[in-house]
Amino acid sequence: MGALLWLLIPFMAAVGAGLWGSWANRTRKARGDGPELDGYARFREAMEKPHSGT
Repeated sequence: MGALLWLLIPFMAAVGAGLWGSWANRTRKARGDGPELDGYARFREAMEKPHSGT
C-alpha cells in the first residue's frame, strides 16, 4: 500500500503539470510577425536619423 502512495505523487504531479500547461496555453493566439516587424522598422528609422551634435 505504501508503494502505491509513492507512485501517486508523480502521477498527481503529471496531472497537475498537464492542467497547468493547458491553462497557460489557453490564451495563445496565432499571431503574425506584423507588430514586431513594425516596431523594428520604427527602431531602424530612429537610428538612421541624424542626431544633433552637442
